Amino acid sequence: MEKSENVLEVENLTMHYTTRKGPVYAVDNVHFSLARGGSLGLVGESGCGKTSVAISLLKLLPENAEILGGAIRLNGTDVVPITETEMRKFRWKNISMVFQAAMNSLNPVYTVEDQILEAMHQHIPHMSEADMKSRIEGLFELVGLDPSFKDQYPHQYSGGMRQRAVIAMALSCDPDLIIADEPTTALDVIVQDALLKQIKLVQEKVDMAMIYISHDIAVIAEVSERVGVMYAGKMAELASTEAIFHRPIHPYTMGLMSSFPSIAGEKKELVMLPGEPPDLLAPPPGCRFHPRCPYATEICQEEEPEFKDHDSGHFAACWHPGGES
Repeated sequence: MEKSENVLEVENLTMHYTTRKGPVYAVDNVHFSLARGGSLGLVGESGCGKTSVAISLLKLLPENAEILGGAIRLNGTDVVPITETEMRKFRWKNISMVFQAAMNSLNPVYTVEDQILEAMHQHIPHMSEADMKSRIEGLFELVGLDPSFKDQYPHQYSGGMRQRAVIAMALSCDPDLIIADEPTTALDVIVQDALLKQIKLVQEKVDMAMIYISHDIAVIAEVSERVGVMYAGKMAELASTEAIFHRPIHPYTMGLMSSFPSIAGEKKELVMLPGEPPDLLAPPPGCRFHPRCPYATEICQEEEPEFKDHDSGHFAACWHPGGES
């Protein structure tokens, strides 16, 4: 089957968690797509649904979570209705993930090489053991690790080395798409910067698509061509990185930009976003951002805005884009 132009297409994705108090609307009617070899950053405050989107794409849902609607097309195949057994064929081979806590992603009683080999044996059984080991050495060099460390255990690695090893593992089966969920959070700024540059270099060399999840806007700007801004389980704005940073139109995105310090350009006073994200057990009616929005009017409180194209690929769900009346 001929591969589609987009490696990923997400339409009307809705995923809820079931709790004793009721359903938590963690991902609600989310739309986006990602071109083959492209990069998308997902940004927003904690609890806005970024990681919930990621685990939905991989269908690595906890027992109390359920995808209630929508489509997740990987290379043209909708994986929402398929069984767990069928989904295992897509993980690692078509889509893989770099998790936030690298130490928790690695088994402490096996060498790093053995753990990568296990994934390769499962998903590319036609490859010989010698070729697999040669590929692992190449992956270590690609992510900036000395191949001689492959026989060591995770506790013998530094934090930055472990994160690089997890990236190598995610690359081991040559996936079309990798999701990186805040992989640099626990690292110091020097190591973080070096790792971000390495991730970008790796992506360009192997021409894979990447979704990068972070609450750090500067990180998203460094690694992503497009940015999706999430708020309260919904996609608030989606556009090129340049447009999001210089011409944001959703008041939430505008607020994020105003609260972010920059060492370039004119000095400006930082403006803190008032309030906090809503309780997703009982989200507000209309636009979910309206209780915190300086431009909110009656229609914002009563009707949910459509997520639509406002300017040649610049999408937003807002009744007053750019603060217009």
